Amino acid sequence: MSKVLVAYFSATGNTAKVAEELARLENADLFEIKPEVPYTAEDLNFNVKDCRANREMQDESCRPAMIGKVENMEQYDVVFVGTPIWWGRETAIVDTFLDAHNFSGKKIIPFCTSGISGVENASAHIKGLVGDDVTVDAGKRLGADGSEEEVKTWTELLGL
Repeated sequence: MSKVLVAYFSATGNTAKVAEELARLENADLFEIKPEVPYTAEDLNFNVKDCRANREMQDESCRPAMIGKVENMEQYDVVFVGTPIWWGRETAIVDTFLDAHNFSGKKIIPFCTSGISGVENASAHIKGLVGDDVTVDAGKRLGADGSEEEVKTWTELLGL
């Protein structure tokens, strides 16, 4: 049986809710990706051209500092990576998490909470960050509410 980790960043609580349910269903460890400087409502006001989130997403090399790291990452075979979708892909703080860990030989399964945007661009971008020796699943977009039934149906299809 695979050892599973659910790592997630949640700006508003939606992704956290899904991550917690996913960890429960998969009997997985849970790791919250926490920015060193928490995001405020002003930071997330995408209608303001120079809000923090917009600035970060416009700079492909942006890696906001995060608190902590996963200890003993080598013990995990499968890593679910949860993120909201900003500018069509995973958040910059998730890129920080990906850069901070070695995923060699692992399977990454991205998931996002979004009312509109899909996870496809995030999956492709993550694959570009982690390298060829990592399997990156197509992932799953879950609604902003990420119902228990929706998460359960998805995990059953994965067959981990």
